[in-house]
Amino acid sequence: MLELDVFGGSVRGMEHELSIGAVADRTGVAPSALRFYEAEGLISSTRTGGNQRRYHREVLRRVSFIRVAQRVGLSLEEIHEALSSLPDSRTPTQEDWTRLSQAWQPRLDDQIKLIERIKDRLDVCIGCGCLSLKACKLLNADDVAGEHGSGPRYLIGDDDE
Repeated sequence: MLELDVFGGSVRGMEHELSIGAVADRTGVAPSALRFYEAEGLISSTRTGGNQRRYHREVLRRVSFIRVAQRVGLSLEEIHEALSSLPDSRTPTQEDWTRLSQAWQPRLDDQIKLIERIKDRLDVCIGCGCLSLKACKLLNADDVAGEHGSGPRYLIGDDDE
């Protein structure tokens, strides 16, 4: 016998359509972010007769994909492109996840290298070329860092000095 929970939209305790609050609770993403993702075309919902959003359960995996992609450093445009590459804009399968995440490996490797450089060098010098600290006269004599461009050249610059 089927149990139907009218308020939760569940059958035998399994919710097929989730409210925005339920998706927010399950994913850890604020409702405002979910509305933003929807406006950007990253997720979709249907509407009830009372104009309330209802999300299919698959949105949980899609939102998780978006969160991981953001943590890797992908822009929303890159995430949209990745999700749009899926047939019928479906939720990523394991095979899709493997293919898409492999493309992120070089980015992750670069981020790991940067974090290691920051960890090893941040307490010494950021290579900004400021010459405002007494130590900079020793580490950046004659503003050599400034010749390599703006910003913290020794940490995020093209050269690995």
